[in-house]
Amino acid sequence: MPTFMANRDNIEQGWFVIDAADQVVGRLAVKIANILRGKHRPVYTPHVDTGEFVVVVNASKMKFTGRKLETKTYQSYSHYPGGQKIVSARDLMQRRPERVLELAVRRMVPRNKLGRRQMTKLKIYAGPTHPHQAQQPQELKV
Repeated sequence: MPTFMANRDNIEQGWFVIDAADQVVGRLAVKIANILRGKHRPVYTPHVDTGEFVVVVNASKMKFTGRKLETKTYQSYSHYPGGQKIVSARDLMQRRPERVLELAVRRMVPRNKLGRRQMTKLKIYAGPTHPHQAQQPQELKV
């Protein structure tokens, strides 16, 4: 029997909802990245997008372990002189909590076209509501 290779035509993509309240950022990001990549499925194929959509709610209620809230920093650089910005995890959690989880997951997916396509399937919301009820997402316990 030949080896099964997944492709876009024979993969169904479902939707999952994850409640991020009282979850540790890194541990949650690993689970989300595995679902986005499709590694939770038996038909996982590394070069094909076999993952599913993930909707994360209550991102503002996530937590860090240890002293990461004070010591962890996020930096960006605009490639202009003086264009480096460094923001602490506490400040980013107050202003844009969904960005913290997005950055954590982005570092766990491939850094190529496939990874960018997989990241478009991640929807993160700071509050408890989301506009994706029409897709009938299944709740996933983490």
